[in-house]
Amino acid sequence: MKIGGEAGQGIQTIGDTLAKIFSRSGYHVFTHQDYMSRVRGGHNFYQVRLSDEPVTASRGKVDILVALDRETMVLHEKELSATGIVVYDSSTFKEKQDSPRFLDVPLLNIATESGGEKITVNTVAIGAILGMLGLGTDKFVEILGDTLRKKGEDVFRANKKAALAGYDFAVKNCLRCTFVVPGLAGRNMLIDVNEAIGLGAIGSGCRFYSAYPMTPSTGIMLSIASKAKEYGIVVEQAEDEIAAINMAIGASFAGVRAMTGTSGGGFALMTEGLSLAAMTETPIVIALAQRPGPATGLPTRTEQAELLFALHAGHGEFPRVIFAPGSPEQAFYLTNKAFDLSQRHQIPVFILTDQYLADSRWTYDGFNLDRLVCRDYRLAGSQLEGSAEYKRHAFTDTGVSPFAVPCGSPYLVVTDSDEHDEEGHLVEDGPTRIRMVQKRLLDKTPRIKAEITPPLFYGDNRPDIIVTGWGSTFGIMKEAVKALAGATRIAMLHFSEIFPFPSNRSFDFIELLRKAKIAVCVEQNASGQLARLVRTETGFEFSGTINRYDGRPFMVEELIGELNAYVERL
Repeated sequence: MKIGGEAGQGIQTIGDTLAKIFSRSGYHVFTHQDYMSRVRGGHNFYQVRLSDEPVTASRGKVDILVALDRETMVLHEKELSATGIVVYDSSTFKEKQDSPRFLDVPLLNIATESGGEKITVNTVAIGAILGMLGLGTDKFVEILGDTLRKKGEDVFRANKKAALAGYDFAVKNCLRCTFVVPGLAGRNMLIDVNEAIGLGAIGSGCRFYSAYPMTPSTGIMLSIASKAKEYGIVVEQAEDEIAAINMAIGASFAGVRAMTGTSGGGFALMTEGLSLAAMTETPIVIALAQRPGPATGLPTRTEQAELLFALHAGHGEFPRVIFAPGSPEQAFYLTNKAFDLSQRHQIPVFILTDQYLADSRWTYDGFNLDRLVCRDYRLAGSQLEGSAEYKRHAFTDTGVSPFAVPCGSPYLVVTDSDEHDEEGHLVEDGPTRIRMVQKRLLDKTPRIKAEITPPLFYGDNRPDIIVTGWGSTFGIMKEAVKALAGATRIAMLHFSEIFPFPSNRSFDFIELLRKAKIAVCVEQNASGQLARLVRTETGFEFSGTINRYDGRPFMVEELIGELNAYVERL
């Protein structure tokens, strides 16, 4: 179902509430949003897909279109499925539709007659949708109670009355509704990627998060801030991104696990701080939530155009890790791995997401907390007793030096942003420089690379076509491959741990690509950044690429259509 209208009409409220109702009713849900970069006006929509089986992407066909303005009907009526219905209010539009594909619900009249204000139109609309689905209102009333009773019993009662009135109207008047949804037992967890990253950070022992708000990364800060008091976390809204990354570096050097987050424009300001973290070997986790650029670009749209930016950002040579989760579940566990690798190897680790992932919500039974790793690699107190001396940047076989917590022992912890010796004091001689570069980069990189997991494989074990992608293409590719499985031998490779580029020793995915008749790389950018990285690292050239860069995500049917062109070549 799709809810469309102008910004300020409560579209997100309707979509979020429906998603909560369906997940609490035991259904699997996938949602995504499309909105303009303005506070009011413009055309926005919120799409909700529900199923009794797991769903991982949005589809193009719409069964229920809730039109809060006339433009929604004009733009999206063509997307209706064979049994699709448009819900609208003729009194608001000042026109009536005679087609049986339109259900005229007097949203405003029902809202006012129920004793509510104009704002309760959203409550009536949700009730009407539940009536069309035959799903009942118990879960909706429960949610209304959770959110509205704090505003007063009268507000709750008015909204409850409006919800029931909208439900009754749809039950009595939507006689041709064929998509009655049966009840399911249990309830599912509903979560987006920003929330999953926030929870993964908290579960990994993060105690400091600093950022300057920037779409689409702000949700990570809000997620952590909502639990900051409960878990003793300091969340600092910095004055800009330069301050944000330097605060996080300072907190990390002082002994706590720290993280920052931003989007491309903000990360451009962070790059000097990134190199500072590398030179001082201070662990830091950076969430980079992509959106279309250059400059401000399309600030509320989606793109995957900053993989190479993250790979090459910063001056000088130093190791880094880049993760790109494709789902909230991957984001939760990869955030944990990001903290572990960052702390263990004393390096910066990136978590790349994008607007599509930030605004999508998925359902799960839950996450396995036993999989989380939270080891303390820092040294303090008795761990340093008996040492004749302490050198912050001591040469070791692994390249990783003992990292003492400042003021946590009698020893002074010294570092410098200039090249330095083992004790941390600046130097300018050539031999020390060579040994430090060897330590920071050449000794650490092979050990880090050994911990990078190969791409996820899904589909036919002997595929003629292999579809490859990274990050947010995961769910879309999976559903497209599943849909095409009956027509051809097809599989997918999804990269969520991208750099250092994974070794193919445990799983020879490059040989699998070479054996396939057609290998296609799917990306939400114009230049094919993953395809270029694969060619650079392995020499493998993809047969073709499918690129989208209009700021909108692929729908499942769209990707299937693109892939069918390759299927026909076989």
